[in-house]
Amino acid sequence: MIFKRTMSVGTLRAFLLLTICHSARRCLASAPELHQPPTSIAVVGAGIGGTAAAFYLRQEFGPTVKIDVFEPGDVGGRLATARMANQEYETGGVVIHPLNLHMKHFVDKLGISTRQDVPSKKAVFNGSELTFEESDWFIVNFLRMLWRYGLNYLFMQMWVESVMDKFMRIYQYQQYGYSFTSVERLLHAMGGDDFLSLMNHSLEETMRAEGFTQVFLNDVVSPFTRQTYGQSVRINGLAGALSLAWADSGLWAVDGGNKRVCSGLLYHSKSELIPARVTNVSFKVRPSKTGLSTGFYEVTYVGDTGAGHSTYDVVVIATPLHQGKSDISFSGLSSPVVSQFPGIYHQVFSTLVHGVLNTSYLGVTRPASEFTVSEVLTADSKDNIMYSLMSVDPVHAPAGYNRPPASHSKVWKVFSPRALDQEDLRRLFLSWDSVSQTPWLAYPTYRPPQRQTPPFILHNRLYYLSAVEWAASSMEMSAISARNAALLAHHRWHEQTGRIDREDLHTRLRGEL
Repeated sequence: MIFKRTMSVGTLRAFLLLTICHSARRCLASAPELHQPPTSIAVVGAGIGGTAAAFYLRQEFGPTVKIDVFEPGDVGGRLATARMANQEYETGGVVIHPLNLHMKHFVDKLGISTRQDVPSKKAVFNGSELTFEESDWFIVNFLRMLWRYGLNYLFMQMWVESVMDKFMRIYQYQQYGYSFTSVERLLHAMGGDDFLSLMNHSLEETMRAEGFTQVFLNDVVSPFTRQTYGQSVRINGLAGALSLAWADSGLWAVDGGNKRVCSGLLYHSKSELIPARVTNVSFKVRPSKTGLSTGFYEVTYVGDTGAGHSTYDVVVIATPLHQGKSDISFSGLSSPVVSQFPGIYHQVFSTLVHGVLNTSYLGVTRPASEFTVSEVLTADSKDNIMYSLMSVDPVHAPAGYNRPPASHSKVWKVFSPRALDQEDLRRLFLSWDSVSQTPWLAYPTYRPPQRQTPPFILHNRLYYLSAVEWAASSMEMSAISARNAALLAHHRWHEQTGRIDREDLHTRLRGEL
């Protein structure tokens, strides 16, 4: 919101190592004799996780394997847009962090243009008035924060920086082909016991232990967690730290909509898109020519043309299996898949409104033409009907685009815990001509301690991407999980155990040198 954070020495070193050693991971040790690659792989779900999985599976298994991606809806999943006032606007994930290296790699590889986030000003609303409003002047913002909270905001930036430095380690591990069988093992490779502690303690507990004041948590930290996850500072510390990273500068998005990354990855992976809903995954055994039995998965699905089924050597589930998110059943497995994992997904409503904002509802007394705030974050108060209010720009802004002032009709996005009714709209807007409301089960309800996360491996060659969301949910976390699943599937297929659940990367690198 105020301070601009630069890449630290540790982060820069990780980035340079990733760049220099782009192809080096195969050179760490001579690989054992490879088996024949699988003949067919199924990916269930065509969101960012599923399409990234198809991309990485193609990279790991080569050009001969057949990859089918099942998706009953639009490619992109929770990355979606809606049309309003003759323009397209994001209804799902809006911006991408500058240190999200997988997402950066995708757009570079696919040749997709990016659009820099239009500069914005933030304010915090407590349900009756604005308790903070950014100035155009850095020094004014700095002095306001210093007067109210001492050095808390600066220390928060430093704390988030330290978490991000550890987070960046996963790129080194994955570049050298390391994979992990559980969320806990993956997190431990990133940040050791500290990251496991973050996942099992609330952000509030964690930051209080670091010396942050409760007033600062209520006034500053909580509005960011509400904007990102629609939840309070009682979410887990890792998800909370990543949500605070979105206070950073340099955020960006994809020109034409972030969902373009998904369609691009699908095309680049040379996968076949099957527009159907998967209803069952069954493990079966059949005899082979050698006399030994071999196992395979039968995927049953329903599409516009009716029901069907196909067989696969490997299956990757890239859609949440929690209650309310999926009705896929599993059969024939030696140990049953728990399709209804503990925990629930958090309900949030994303509402696009093309209209004129009622600035007086926010307690603003000056003319609307002078109100230049574009992001209204909210405090955790029973009087607030929303998590956040944002002025949003079209996914493809024409040359010379300028964000209209609040006195003009433009598109606003409201995140709220319930559907907005006509009375809510009348309170928030003086007038409007179109409304588009989308209910989302976008991310888990975070209630630490998270004693056990869903597994990455559901069965021998059956993998699950959405397990990672129980640590934190974002486009980049899904991409990390997709990369991990592809590496895990490759190593286990070829019986290469040397880079599964190992944290000896730096030791091995020193040995190579």
